[in-house]
Amino acid sequence: MKNARLKAIYNETFSNLKLFYRDTTLPENLISNYKVGQIIQEKGFTDMTSIGGGLSGNFRYLIASAHAKDLSKFNPDSAKTGHFLLDTIAYFKVLDIYRIGDKTQVFLLNIPDNSLSLFKNSSSNLEEEITEKARKKFNDKNSSSLVLELQTENWKERTQSPIGMNNNGEFFFDHSKIKTEPLKRIEINTAEKTIKINKKPWWKIW
Repeated sequence: MKNARLKAIYNETFSNLKLFYRDTTLPENLISNYKVGQIIQEKGFTDMTSIGGGLSGNFRYLIASAHAKDLSKFNPDSAKTGHFLLDTIAYFKVLDIYRIGDKTQVFLLNIPDNSLSLFKNSSSNLEEEITEKARKKFNDKNSSSLVLELQTENWKERTQSPIGMNNNGEFFFDHSKIKTEPLKRIEINTAEKTIKINKKPWWKIW
């Protein structure tokens, strides 16, 4: 893949990236289905909130997306809940699974549908940087007070389902359809606007 194409994909994915929350209660057999590096697809709309508070339930999706729609512009109730929405057939890469006691956070990166092979077969410094921020968010929010506006039956009903799978733990997307290639390491220098792939450390150049 040419650098121009890589730049376009990373720009689409990471520019204006924001973090969103979606809490629920899931059994361990569903939680354990998620694996770091996995590509998943959500068939329905993805409801989430921009308001971070204490964890409601035993499980949190922290979702990084540059393409969420702000519904507060259309509905006063949505403004109270910080309601954002992703369209149907959204794709994610599982960047991290982080546990504190009996609570788990799965960190999802919303990715373009034309970049599944790239994100499955590569890792990048940008992914590592936002994963570090995601863990810090969970550490900070874990013991915070609950957001009362997110404890209503309506909101809990919107966010109770697992993302990317049904209630039986069956994934909607068969990631085996994506060709597996040797894992690439991608370094993005946002200041210099450069991308380097599998750059050898200086001590291996000679």
